[in-house]
Amino acid sequence: MKRKHILLSIYIFGLLGFSSCQKKNSNDFTSQSSKKGRPANSVKAPDFTLATLEGDWVTLSDFKGKVVLVNFWATWCGPCLMEIPDLVNLQSKYQQKGLEVLGITLTSGTPKQIAKFSEKWGMNYFVLTDINGTETEIVTNTFSQATGVPISGIPTSFIIDREGYIVKTYVGPRSEKMFYDDLKHYL
Repeated sequence: MKRKHILLSIYIFGLLGFSSCQKKNSNDFTSQSSKKGRPANSVKAPDFTLATLEGDWVTLSDFKGKVVLVNFWATWCGPCLMEIPDLVNLQSKYQQKGLEVLGITLTSGTPKQIAKFSEKWGMNYFVLTDINGTETEIVTNTFSQATGVPISGIPTSFIIDREGYIVKTYVGPRSEKMFYDDLKHYL
């Protein structure tokens, strides 16, 4: 019995050692810092224009000088729904310090349907969507090409610093604390 535990321990430590020696993902924008405090391999966020649920046009560059958390999500995505309360809390707590959360909806219905959903969930941040039919698809492809992170799964989120550089990328849901731990350096 002890021998099985020892072999299992050796196997687990071997796997941990192997995985920690693998090459870092080139999309890990937090691996090294530049002189300005942002990761050395940061890329400029591509500018985009999308519509709010009310039909007003919003451009990413409108938020220059702010820290922006861009979240690609959908109303039908379970993990995305788990994140919404955390994004609401982040917007409430840190908007005064310069945080803006932008939720980009993907294949979630009409602006009217998304507005009803947004109200039900108390979404206090910008929810952006298609008006003409393909704007979010174009933004998704543009972000994927600029960052090298294919937005094939949602939620996918990006932290953009005050100068417009992507400093952190997340694929999959994150908690308020996890987001804040990375955001606080830029607020």
